[in-house]
Amino acid sequence: MTGFGRATANRDGREFTVELKSVNHRFLDISVRLPRSVSFVEDAIRKVLSEKLTRGHVDVFVNYKNTRSDARTVSVDKNLLLAYLAAGEAAAAFTGLPCDVTLSTALKYPDVLTVTEAEEDAELLAQMAAEAAAIAADELVRMRQAEGARLCEDLLQRGEVLKGIVERITERAPLVVRDYQTRLRERIAELLNGAAVDESRLAMEVALFADRASITEELVRLKSHLSQMEAMLSSREATGRKLDFLVQEMNREINTIGSKASDLEIANLVIAGKAEIEKIREQVQNIE
Repeated sequence: MTGFGRATANRDGREFTVELKSVNHRFLDISVRLPRSVSFVEDAIRKVLSEKLTRGHVDVFVNYKNTRSDARTVSVDKNLLLAYLAAGEAAAAFTGLPCDVTLSTALKYPDVLTVTEAEEDAELLAQMAAEAAAIAADELVRMRQAEGARLCEDLLQRGEVLKGIVERITERAPLVVRDYQTRLRERIAELLNGAAVDESRLAMEVALFADRASITEELVRLKSHLSQMEAMLSSREATGRKLDFLVQEMNREINTIGSKASDLEIANLVIAGKAEIEKIREQVQNIE
């Protein structure tokens, strides 16, 4: 979700420049920095960005220029200026020094000159700010989409790796019960020292083990999650948050498989699967 966008809106001697920089974030977090004189346009900018973006920390930098001739007026505080001059003449009289005050010097006295900003057209400026923000956001989105295409390809590849691991677990699962039955029969025969094995009792123990160690439901759900991930990655909609939740569910299923399947080979496959899911989780944080 990293990206950059910049745009300028010009209207009748006024110029708004909006610059956007985004980095990864689970939710949409907008930070706006703009001149105090036009702080009233912040809501318009936030509204536009909220419509175009759904995730990421977005820093917004706004610059405003008003080059119109009526943008500022300068006024002279006549009474204050005369007071300064009168004080200067009085000082000259009692010190015997000449009063050499010039106009340029007098105008530099504190608070003699006042610069007043003309009242701005709030509605017009809000429109201009929104216009610049929209164009900058479109540029940022295009950059994000290019990055998203690369992330999508990587996630699909990791999904295929995880699919392969799930298939290997699926193939191994039925053999776990058979191996348990073989080991149990051998152990009982050893303990009975040649006596006949109670096949019904053995079958019951094997059935109980098979029920406890069954991971069929977890495998079915995990395969379904992988199919959903592929569908979401092919979608044109924002799916980052949905993928967040889906990865959590995938991790839940693989953990359950690891706790239920009492088999070394499956345990090793679960470790490999969890590693791939973690890589997917990290990449999903970058998807809007």
